[in-house]
Amino acid sequence: MIILGPAGTGGDSLKGIQFIHDKGLGAVEIEFTYGVRMSNELAKECGDLAKKLGMRISIHAPYYVNLASHEKAKIEASKKRILESCERGHFLGAKYIVFHAGFYMKHSKEECYSIIKKEILEIQREIKKRGWKVILAPETTGKKSQFGDLDELLRLKKETDCHLCIDFAHLKARDQKIDYQKVFDKLKNAGINYIHAHFSGIEYSDKGERRHILTKDSDIKELLEWIKKSKIDATIINESPDPLGDSLKSKKILERL
Repeated sequence: MIILGPAGTGGDSLKGIQFIHDKGLGAVEIEFTYGVRMSNELAKECGDLAKKLGMRISIHAPYYVNLASHEKAKIEASKKRILESCERGHFLGAKYIVFHAGFYMKHSKEECYSIIKKEILEIQREIKKRGWKVILAPETTGKKSQFGDLDELLRLKKETDCHLCIDFAHLKARDQKIDYQKVFDKLKNAGINYIHAHFSGIEYSDKGERRHILTKDSDIKELLEWIKKSKIDATIINESPDPLGDSLKSKKILERL
């Protein structure tokens, strides 16, 4: 099964969830881009509505996260933002908490991996302690300076039991191409039969992602065909400048396949 939806509710969270559902979409990602600015009370209201409507809710934690910073204070602030997102996610009934884990900076790739793994294990211990029913999903990133290629996140999933968010546009920007056969073979070999994914058009350079752009019909069709061919269940969150419009376009293309 493939479930589609936009990044963001368009303002009013309650009205947005209802509107997205009424448009025939089955998911929405709540964006805490610049900070967690939703009360637990509102999160509970939104979660109750989403459950009633059968909507899948996920969260994107703030962008100001770097679990591999050289400054301990920045790591602690990053963990606090992720945990605040997890708390709201618990009340929202969100399953996955998506975030960009960090930057390589002056670390080697292996050093960066070890640091981020340690911090994720600590965050998971806190989630368990507080009884929150959420799962961390670090995201594949679009810049070569960022931690988060597919191999790193699959290894992280295996060693910490977190999940991952596969941003197909970021994979394309990172490598300046995307080999879907290779990607889905890796997922199959890792025993993954469900993916939480992001998608959009993307503009990039040799350093990786520049910005998200509108999603081409042909790109949507190619991704949906690969997911269907691979027999993987998926939630696809569109992150283009028009996430609702591109999600509805994706829905029409999916219905034709």
